[in-house]
Order: sequence, then C-alpha cells, then structure tokens
Amino acid sequence: MKVILSGGGTGGHVYPAIAIANKIKEKNPDSEILFVGTRDGIESEIVPKYGYEIKFIEVKGFKRKIDFDNVKRLAMFLKSLRHSKKIIKEFNPDLVIGTGGYVSGSVVLKASQMGIKTGIHEQNSFPGITNKMLSKNVDFVMTSFEDSHKRFPEKAKNKLSLTGNPVRDDILNSSRNESREFLDIPDDKKMLLVSGGSGGSEEINDALGMSLLKMLEEDIAFTISTGRVYYDDFIKKHSDLEFKTYQKIVPYLDDMARNLAAADLVLGSAGAISMAETTAIGVPSIVVPKAYTAENHQEHNAMSLQNSGGGICIKEKELTEEKLCETIFKLLDDGEQLKKMSEANLEFGKRDSIDLIYNIISKEFK
Repeated sequence: MKVILSGGGTGGHVYPAIAIANKIKEKNPDSEILFVGTRDGIESEIVPKYGYEIKFIEVKGFKRKIDFDNVKRLAMFLKSLRHSKKIIKEFNPDLVIGTGGYVSGSVVLKASQMGIKTGIHEQNSFPGITNKMLSKNVDFVMTSFEDSHKRFPEKAKNKLSLTGNPVRDDILNSSRNESREFLDIPDDKKMLLVSGGSGGSEEINDALGMSLLKMLEEDIAFTISTGRVYYDDFIKKHSDLEFKTYQKIVPYLDDMARNLAAADLVLGSAGAISMAETTAIGVPSIVVPKAYTAENHQEHNAMSLQNSGGGICIKEKELTEEKLCETIFKLLDDGEQLKKMSEANLEFGKRDSIDLIYNIISKEFK
C-alpha cells in the first residue's frame, strides 16, 4: 500500500494526517507513506519528527477581496498543480488523502484528475472551502461532526461518513489517579485546565484575572497554558500572586494527556482537535471560539458541543472577567452538572475515530 497524505498550515490539519499514517503503518508495516506540505507550514517541523518523508510544494490561499496579489496566487496554484503531478507520478500512490489546508487542495485535486483514488478528512463542523470543493471530486469524505453533513454540496452527500477526529493514544489511555499523583494534585481539589490552543488565546488570558484570584482564594488546582507569545506579559501582570505546587502557569503544555486526565473542567478555544480530545475522555468544557477563523468554524464547533450538552460556549465578544468567573465556579461547584456534561461528552466523542477512518481507507484496497 502506497499512500500520500497532504494537509498543513495548522496542527489541526497535520495531526489527523499523522494519526492516519501511524494507523496505516500499524496495520500494514510494509506500506509506504509520503507527506506533501509547504515549507512555511507547521507540517515541515512536525512530520519529520514522526519519521515520515515529506515533500514540499508552494501554494497560498486566495484572498476574499480582488487584488493583484490574487493573480500571483493563481499563478502559484497552477504551478503547485504541476509540481503535485510530478510528485504523484514519481511516488505512484494507491491512494491520496487530504486533511485540510490549501496544500491539500492542489495535491488531492491533481490526484483525482489523474484517476487515483482520493479521500478527504474534514475536522470541523463547518467545512472549509478547500474541502467543500474537493468533496465533489474525491471518492470518499470523512467527517468529524454530523452538523457538517448539511454543509457539503449535494453531489458529495452519498460519499460522507462520520468518523470523528482521531485522538492520540496517550490521551485515551491516561489514568486520572496516576495523572493527579504525577502532577501533585490532592484528591480533594477541583482542577481547571486552561489552554487556548497551541498558540494560546490572548482573549482568554485577559479575562482570567477575577477567576485566578478566586481560584487562589478557594485553593483550586489549575494549569494555565498561556501560549509562548503571551507568557511573559501574563506572568508580569500577576507577579504579585503566590501559587502552590498544583497551581501552574506555563507558556506551552507539553503534557496534555496527564493534564486532561486530571482536570474536572477545561477552558479553551474551540479547535476541532482540542474538542475531540476532551469529548473522547469525557471532560466538561467551557469553550471560547476564536473569532475570524476561516468560515468562522470555531463558533460552529462550539455550538455543536454546546448543543450536545458537553460544553458551554462563550463568544469572544461576550467574554468578560465577571462572566467567565461566574461560569467557571458555577460548574466547579456543581458536581452533578459536571457529571451530566461528562456523560454527554462521552456520548458525543468518538474514541474509535482512527479505527473508523482506517476501515474506510482499507475498503478502498479490497
């Protein structure tokens, strides 16, 4: 089995591709896998760390307004199709899978035109422009939210399969008790995890002041991941506060698995992968969708979660210190509500997502 995987720009596009590659290699050790991305995307750093070969093309998304820069981007896109064709011919894959981002548009479209079997994986409740266009040409479409199905073109409706977003094994298998012991969190302490995505969220950081004071007052355990860009300012702003060993502020969270397993409540943005992780292990969430994301997809993700009963959505424009503090402690003080949200998340999440994805892929080779 020879497979090309293409997705990039953000971790939300790259990590699902990594999970798919790992599953294919687990089931078919002799399989050959090639990634195609851009040098500027996060995939150029992530993919080699997992031991996979990656080749690069140059492509950028089109701006919504008409200007000369779009003419240059069109020329770049046409060139990326020619480069994609060269890579595909040299590798000669049995299957090409796109996981989102502009780079996957060029690669999957060209593979489809060359008569190679193709598929895409959409991580969000509101499909991106690239995947909506590709869905008309590919052989199969894997989705992560049932809400997304009504947003695909009619021509693609018979290709849709709900698989969810794949979640890493270390997150699925982490023990709450062992994680709390490792993080030095006493059994009787409630724990809040704050993570505004890999880059952090300035809006969430700015709204945490009142909540932070009350958590210290009530001796709540917490881990706050500010994002590397915002860490120094956050520490400076709260330099007069004293924290216990189970009250941590970090620029970036390397050990997401243990912190998620230890948490009673998560506060974060509405990235598809983050939500897949919290729902898969049943952690209640307060989500603050980042404004101005493509197709406003984070807000659609957040509303899907809220409608399921597993989370509460606070839009950035409605976010205040008072509202955030009230929401956090209303939940932390209501164990029965947290339990109901946890159960709703376990029903909403998909622990077997990667198996569902692999089953669809494997059918293409029968």
